[in-house]
Amino acid sequence: MSYLDLKDGARIYYEVHGEGEPLLFLHGIMMNTMSWLAYIPELSRRFKLILVDFRDQGQSSRMQEQYGQDIHIGDVVNLLDELHLPKLHIMGLSYGGQVALRFALQHQKRIKSLSLFNTPSRISNHLREIGKAWETAAELNDGARFFQLAIPFIYSEPFYETHLGFLMERQRMFKSLLTKEWFEGLIRLSRSVPDYSISAEELKTIRIPTLLVGADLDIVVSSRSLEDIHKNIPNCEFMMIPNAGHGAFLERMNEFLTILIGFVTKHS
Repeated sequence: MSYLDLKDGARIYYEVHGEGEPLLFLHGIMMNTMSWLAYIPELSRRFKLILVDFRDQGQSSRMQEQYGQDIHIGDVVNLLDELHLPKLHIMGLSYGGQVALRFALQHQKRIKSLSLFNTPSRISNHLREIGKAWETAAELNDGARFFQLAIPFIYSEPFYETHLGFLMERQRMFKSLLTKEWFEGLIRLSRSVPDYSISAEELKTIRIPTLLVGADLDIVVSSRSLEDIHKNIPNCEFMMIPNAGHGAFLERMNEFLTILIGFVTKHS
């Protein structure tokens, strides 16, 4: 559990667990390193698992001004240099997958394999409006109301049917833990991607082993949103997790782990 101090004064929080093939996790917009707590025992037995909080997430620095998503790419490069990792596996989830794709376009030689979960190649009109809805909910500065307004987009209907008690407990946690600074950071992260769009020509330049995983009940990043990535990255493997929404990493943890471990191991 360490901090990386950057030249612009920002501090990036990261954790390293286990030994073996290095595997970096870049996570979603409402997440932080703690989101992967249940994953650490299994993954750290097999890999050197590297977890990192983007700026405005978790224990990393809160920013004062708006920035673009590419700022995270420089932070990842600095982190890999700090850890003396010339090459590694990267898993990106949602917003983290967008950062991973951008990183691959600029630093492909530093990636052994690329795993993209619930990740689009562009911000559709529908996804843009969902982002605006999250921002509006965040402006209320109320964790419980934010949960009620924003989280139903994340998890599937079957998950709400079978795990309502768990979700209500998380709503209480949101109420007690989320601060004004957290909401402001979420809004900046959401607004960092207004022009996110990776063309078919750019996708075709990615020649590293790539895995693309969707969820059949995801209304944030639908299966249709994944088509350009699957079609244009050469030899891109594609899998769909059944009966899960955008939060498939939590709804279907065993499937998520099995798919990821199999792919990374194959390309180690």
